[in-house]
Amino acid sequence: MARVKGALSTRKRRSKVLKLAKGYWGSKSKHYKMANQAMMKSLTYAYIGRKQKKRDFRQLWITRISAGCKANGMNYSRFMHGLKLAGIEMNRKVLSETAIHNPEAFSALCETAKKAVNA
Repeated sequence: MARVKGALSTRKRRSKVLKLAKGYWGSKSKHYKMANQAMMKSLTYAYIGRKQKKRDFRQLWITRISAGCKANGMNYSRFMHGLKLAGIEMNRKVLSETAIHNPEAFSALCETAKKAVNA
């Protein structure tokens, strides 16, 4: 039986890596070995970045909510505690959007939270 060298699958695998490394500087986009190393590292960074993005957005939302609370004479932790006691279940993304685009509604939420904390 004839020996199979597998050139087609090897070429396919290498072109896939070189395609992912397109646009990298220097030999990282031309030579398979360097392209493979760069691609592995960049995929690792991409994976980590997807997790960090969630953290960064949550941090941004909390900062915006905190600024809105300070404008209404409250701090962030008492506000969130008051909302929980009042039974209002809104996520931080919606609360931050409310604080930016609808300050009157956010002030009403702050008043509700104050009443719930003081009661």
